[in-house]
Amino acid sequence: MDNKNLYDVVVIGGGPAGLTAALYLARACYRVIVLEKEKFGGQITITSEVVNYPGIEVTDGRTLTEKMRVQAQNFGAEFKLAEVTSINMDNDIKEIETTKGKIQCLGVLLATGAHPSMIGFEGESEYKGHGVAYCATCDGEFFKGKDIFVIGGGFAAAEESVFLTKYAKHVTILVREEDFTCAKATADEAKSNKDITVFYNKEVVRVEGDGVLRSITWKDRITGEETTHKVENDTFGVFVFAGYTPETSLVKELADTDERGYIITDRSQMTTREGLFAAGDVCIKPLRQVVTAVGDGALAATELEKYVVKMQKKTGLVPEQPVREGSANNQELSSVKKEAATEESRNALFTPDMLAQLDAVFSRMENRLVLNLGLDNRTSSNELKHYMEELAKLTDKLSIKLEENVDTAEVPYVKVCREDGSYAGLAFHGIPGGHEFTSFILGLYNVAGPGQQIEEDTKARIQAVDKETKLKLMVSLTCTMCPDLVVATQRIASLNSKVTTEVYDINHFPELRDKYQIMSVPCLVIDDGKPNFGKKDINQVLDLI
Repeated sequence: MDNKNLYDVVVIGGGPAGLTAALYLARACYRVIVLEKEKFGGQITITSEVVNYPGIEVTDGRTLTEKMRVQAQNFGAEFKLAEVTSINMDNDIKEIETTKGKIQCLGVLLATGAHPSMIGFEGESEYKGHGVAYCATCDGEFFKGKDIFVIGGGFAAAEESVFLTKYAKHVTILVREEDFTCAKATADEAKSNKDITVFYNKEVVRVEGDGVLRSITWKDRITGEETTHKVENDTFGVFVFAGYTPETSLVKELADTDERGYIITDRSQMTTREGLFAAGDVCIKPLRQVVTAVGDGALAATELEKYVVKMQKKTGLVPEQPVREGSANNQELSSVKKEAATEESRNALFTPDMLAQLDAVFSRMENRLVLNLGLDNRTSSNELKHYMEELAKLTDKLSIKLEENVDTAEVPYVKVCREDGSYAGLAFHGIPGGHEFTSFILGLYNVAGPGQQIEEDTKARIQAVDKETKLKLMVSLTCTMCPDLVVATQRIASLNSKVTTEVYDINHFPELRDKYQIMSVPCLVIDDGKPNFGKKDINQVLDLI
């Protein structure tokens, strides 16, 4: 067997549990790879404010987990975006089948977490994205000055209700039980907030409307009495925080779960299948928080070390040790980061981390691009112009051109064009900052080449699109789920000249929100048809085209 393709441990899932395990294993000189199908960081990335992680006074979920990932990577942990399709635990050498090929290893850690549960009340599916939402960070701003109903009585319901008061006229929490089921301190913060009303023993029956929500009906679980909140010339929001469903489909035939589907483990985080460990929210546990996921990951990693040593002795196979940041193989990367830090002192617009990212991308770009700007006299246009000019100063691969006779309804915008002036099919309307900064840079990289690697069958599907197709995306710069869809659609456009992808920051274009009745992002509209909501990968977008 070729040890170059053999790992000590494969971690499935890139949330706090998986990232912690990768850190501990790589630091102990074991070769480990983390597989994640969507984005590294897990569910905590949609949390706007984390205030109970020891040693960090306040942060957000995305920032916290990105630091975890970088730390693990610096110790030599490897990372790959790929969906695991099956796990074979029958032999000493385990085989992990993914959408990007097969991986072999000695031990497996399942850290797939859990996803928000739907309740199932009448109208929930119909109005998802049109008033019914599941992420306060992504969608709260759509309900500024409007009433918001929160469904649930756990940590998420209590914490996110307080967050939603930043936007809402008033927040009403409908708790199914006699009281909140979370910690008293968390519940008390919601109970004492003057902008929050809490009703107990209440269960949502249905929501109704005419494209947007107009009414919500709930019943008293003791008396059976129904109450309806109805509006005539306005709408409101319903945010569902009703617990989570564990992501255990991969191991249903391999290891035991409880009646709710959560993985059963012993005190060492080993499942009922030898060599298969589990950590984080996918496991049975009384408390699901970042700190408990991190603890699970650390424990699982140290126990996996013992198991891996045993399997190395049994098989006679020892995977190559990871390459750490700062080693001879990584001196070039370290140099880039130092140069970026120096550059930051000359350019306050970009942080050292951003400059390091940009330098790496620009150095690989094969062709020059022209950024065509559509501007008017508004402040936002001036901001976009300054942003793009400063970006172009960082590399000779980019130049700026101001367009004439622009459509004022579409400005401000930046269109990505090739060196010969031809439109490359990518445009951003607004200012591509926040979570969309990386998406925009990846779009440039994909057009200039060589671009991000994708599977050959996926590339063939993209190139098989033989009709003119216009993809319009409405996003928010605060949304953590939007970039995945933006990157996917931009990659399609970069590989097929018949497809265009135009991204709109919904905050700059409220008329689009009204036109498509958008109350959730990301929102994808194909050829001005029916809106599609939620994050999607390339193949899921192609299924819709």
